Amino acid sequence: MSKTIKVALAGAGAFGIKHLDGIKNIDGIEVVSLIGREFAKTQEVANNYGIGHVTTDLNESLALKEVDAVILCTPTQMHASQTLDCLKAGKHVQVEIPVCDVYKEGQEVLRVQKETGLVAMAGHTRRFNPSHQWVNHKIKAGELNIQQMDVQTYFFRRTNMNALGQARSWTDHLLWHHAAHTVDLFAYQCGSPIVKANAVQGPIHPTLGIAMDMSIQLKAANGAICTLSLSFNNDGPLGTYFRYIGDTGTYLARYDDLFTGKEEKIDVSQVAVSMNGIELQDREFFAAIREDREPNSSIAQVLPCYQVLHDLEQQLA
Repeated sequence: MSKTIKVALAGAGAFGIKHLDGIKNIDGIEVVSLIGREFAKTQEVANNYGIGHVTTDLNESLALKEVDAVILCTPTQMHASQTLDCLKAGKHVQVEIPVCDVYKEGQEVLRVQKETGLVAMAGHTRRFNPSHQWVNHKIKAGELNIQQMDVQTYFFRRTNMNALGQARSWTDHLLWHHAAHTVDLFAYQCGSPIVKANAVQGPIHPTLGIAMDMSIQLKAANGAICTLSLSFNNDGPLGTYFRYIGDTGTYLARYDDLFTGKEEKIDVSQVAVSMNGIELQDREFFAAIREDREPNSSIAQVLPCYQVLHDLEQQLA
């Protein structure tokens, strides 16, 4: 495919805007349709980015013949069904993390993707962040083997707010959303499937209906282990922090910054063409469409993560 790839983007909130900002830097891509829950707010975002078609109905965008691909930045509970809608409409699709919050729905997405042969990719951004790519390159070069990963994912949340501090219509989830990043990244960086997983969680919030604290232990087939702590109760620095403990070194990843275990900063600016993980994720999606190949972070590659999350959910129940 050499022509301009024309894209519909569903979800004009915080993450949708991150994708729109990233796409501005990618040649040969045009966002032609924007889908949002509230028309007026969606129209405002569309005006800011020069997008001609605005709707509150994904099916309206899927009916546009010129649309080649869709990026879904919608509420978690809609991801699997909307991904299926896109594939059945003949559109390539990238769905933000998580692919699903019910494992059998993720399995159905993979089945339909195989049936259609279309590109279907999940937004597992940690695979693309330059800090984690730097570590991945070192592993693939045979210069590092992970012995342990220690990860902290911390937020302070009392209401349903997005990354811009705006109210949203759905409830976030430590297991199916935030743990998904690390569960997938651990197996990806180790190059080894997860064979053992345990979890405990704290009390369920009376209003939000979710656990506000959680601890997860993982073990890969090659013997590497991972400890993941997650909290919506953390009144302090927010975000996710990774400690890679390897046989030849220790590395600390804080979003796009990387340090040695002695807090010496590592330059990761030349790892990829951008320092923006969302942009790099989108570049991979569009390159896979043009080259007619499976992308990194395809549905097939990430689905084992959701099997682990399903098993942990059964434990916690």
